[in-house]
Amino acid sequence: MEIKIGSSAIGDGHPCFIVAEAGINHNGEFEKAKMLVDAAAEGGADAIKFQTHLTEKEMLPDAPTAGYVGESLFTLLKRLELSREEHVELKKYAEKKGLIFLSTPFSKEAADLLEELEVEAYKTGSGELTNLPLLEHIARKRKPMLVSTGMSTLEEIGESVDLLKKLKTRFVLMHCTSSYPTKYEDLNLRVINKLREKFGVPIGISDHSVGIYTVLAAVVLGACVIEKHFTIDRNWPGPDQKASINPQELGELVRGTRAIEKALGDVKRVTSEEAEIQRMA
Repeated sequence: MEIKIGSSAIGDGHPCFIVAEAGINHNGEFEKAKMLVDAAAEGGADAIKFQTHLTEKEMLPDAPTAGYVGESLFTLLKRLELSREEHVELKKYAEKKGLIFLSTPFSKEAADLLEELEVEAYKTGSGELTNLPLLEHIARKRKPMLVSTGMSTLEEIGESVDLLKKLKTRFVLMHCTSSYPTKYEDLNLRVINKLREKFGVPIGISDHSVGIYTVLAAVVLGACVIEKHFTIDRNWPGPDQKASINPQELGELVRGTRAIEKALGDVKRVTSEEAEIQRMA
């Protein structure tokens, strides 16, 4: 199965779809969000992705938080919310720069806001994998979906896959480990192959490890979508900055991915460039 996001076909035999994950690294500052769009375009990404938080619609004020966040999650996300108008302007700005604009909704209302913006696809976060009512609400919008699978078992993934297939949704499962940054030994990259074999859908990776090494390995293993957190400066405040790559690394990720794609042939033969050296040797 393959899906299409904008003009990009995604699946076996097609170039990797590279998503520069800006997330909340803009710290609620619109000009920083535009800077991230500029950097994603210059780096050669196919899409830039933000997060759409309507905080009161997705959590209670006393919701649990994680140590790496460093403060109340509700307080953090409320401070970093982008307005509807900023979403509209960011989408226009990204498209002007040649990027597909994506954002992750964390509530039905956020998904409805993105539908008003006529986004090309939806990305759901790992925390929503078992939120079947939200997945169904998004799936019924009849747009392609990128579905992250961090913090979940194969059985839980299977329940979500069954729902999306029942609704005839076109989707990519995104292998993910939800720790920031992720230790290399916790990545389990060969799960990419297990997910493909078990569920029969395109598989991507949402990677939170340091650097770009593991993403390039995922390309070799057949990942058809790459999502990687990125930022302008890892010293900016915010919980995701330390697990993000910088613009130079984003450019290297894109160039490395395209080089690997060219190199993944499976024919053993004497190339035309080898022929002269063959005669000499």
